[in-house]
Amino acid sequence: MGIIKEFKEFAMRGNVLDMAVGVVVGGAFGKIVTSLVNNIIMPPFGVLLGGIDFSDFFIPLSTEHVDSLAEAKATGIPVIAYGSFLNTVIEFLIIAFAIFMVLKQLNRFLPKPEPAPEPRLCPFCRQPIADDATRCPHCTSELPAAETAH
Repeated sequence: MGIIKEFKEFAMRGNVLDMAVGVVVGGAFGKIVTSLVNNIIMPPFGVLLGGIDFSDFFIPLSTEHVDSLAEAKATGIPVIAYGSFLNTVIEFLIIAFAIFMVLKQLNRFLPKPEPAPEPRLCPFCRQPIADDATRCPHCTSELPAAETAH
């Protein structure tokens, strides 16, 4: 019974649930982008290029002649379906751009990190040293007392 209890605690942690929601939403978003590429973006490109359907671009790896990718698949002819690959690359670029835009907008609302304070430098070797150091760990020079800000 111990392992079941441990699994339940693991599965109910906030991060695991957040990740599960992210995977489900990401899958749905992927379907939307696939539809956008295949049904909205690629057809106008095909029309501009004389009625070409990118998803039907392929290289048969056989000497048998086939007219379409569907015919090649139906007859079992091995092919390199580079048109489908092009569609997938375009889908990836759209998803990456959409995620970039969402994160860019989210970052506008997050507080800016405070700049790191300038490190104290050894006046002799110019290496960074601790604020309360009395001797440089790099060149072993004795240091003047650190100035304190008021």
